[in-house]
Amino acid sequence: MAREQRRLAAIVAADVVGYSRLMGGDESGTLAALKALRRELVDPKIAEHSGRLVKTTGDGLLVEFASAVDAVSCAIELQTAMAERSVNVPEDRRMVLRIGVNEGDIIIDGDDIFGDGVNVAARLQEIAPPAGRALRIEPCVR
Repeated sequence: MAREQRRLAAIVAADVVGYSRLMGGDESGTLAALKALRRELVDPKIAEHSGRLVKTTGDGLLVEFASAVDAVSCAIELQTAMAERSVNVPEDRRMVLRIGVNEGDIIIDGDDIFGDGVNVAARLQEIAPPAGRALRIEPCVR
């Protein structure tokens, strides 16, 4: 049996707040806005901070960074830029992200990642405030 590939990484889990409500109000417009947001802001910020987009889950993202500093900087810059983009958008139509950031050990399986490090980032994303981020970055001492 082959040995698992593991590494320490900073993981960002992000999700659009109220995406189902937005889709219920305007499917085509919401999808177009999400695609524009990814193309114009999210993907360039991830690249700027040397991140790797692992996967998308409809309105969610899982991103891996080699550096916790890059992961947190990317999250902060995304939230700041999204707030600036939304100033003239009616509040009920705004795209707002909730972001969780965790540094931890991950298991690599092809292009995907798994493990407690990923799970914690996802749980932090769920409890982060809208337009905010929840962080758990601890030194790995065992």
